[in-house]
Order: sequence, then structure tokens, then C-alpha cells
Amino acid sequence: QVELVESGGGLVQPGNSLRLSCTASGQTFRRSSMAWFRQAPGKEREFVSAISGGGTTYFADSVKGRFGISRDSSENTIFLQMNDLKPEDTAVYYCAAVLLSPLTNKGADFGSWGQGIQVTVSS
Repeated sequence: QVELVESGGGLVQPGNSLRLSCTASGQTFRRSSMAWFRQAPGKEREFVSAISGGGTTYFADSVKGRFGISRDSSENTIFLQMNDLKPEDTAVYYCAAVLLSPLTNKGADFGSWGQGIQVTVSS
């Protein structure tokens, strides 16, 4: 398994931007598909975005056009750039990783998870 540590969360006003980071331990980063999920209070966890080892990306319809995902293999880190944030984006955001897997949006496919980081969008 891979240890994942998220950073960059916080409180932001609607319409503003925030960038989350997720740093992975171990030497399997380059061969891992990585993703972001989120869970709002009282709701089920939902897929946000994913990026394959080769850089292919995938977004949930709710964030398409507003969020971007990228990876820096030299730093074993992925980023979630969140623009034009809305109150409904408020949630705990989780980073996840799966080794040697096709790009997927199913949480059950991911074997490693971070602790989560709070993002609150409020005026």
C-alpha cells in the first residue's frame, strides 16, 4: 500500500479557487492511478477526478470545466486545482491510489486512501 497525505484545504468564498495536494510515499507512484473523492455531511462519498500514470484524466460532471487534476512524478504528488468553487463543493476531500489499474471512478477499486482534508466554501 501507499501512504497518502493531503494538504491545501481550508475555507474559501464562493467563486474563489483552492489547490489541494496529495503526496504519496513509496516507489510505485509512477505506476499508480490517482484520484480525488469527496464526502459531504450526510452524503455518500463521490468521485471527483482521476489521473492515470500516463496522465489521462477523468472528471465528474459536477466539476468538469471548473476543476483540473495534474501530477508531478518528481515529487510523487498530485494536485486538484479547484476554480469557481460553489457551496455544494463543501466536503472532506480524499486522495486515493491504485497500482497498475486502468483509470477508474469506483472507490472500491482504490486500495490506498489519505486521511482526508476539509474544504469549506462559504461567504
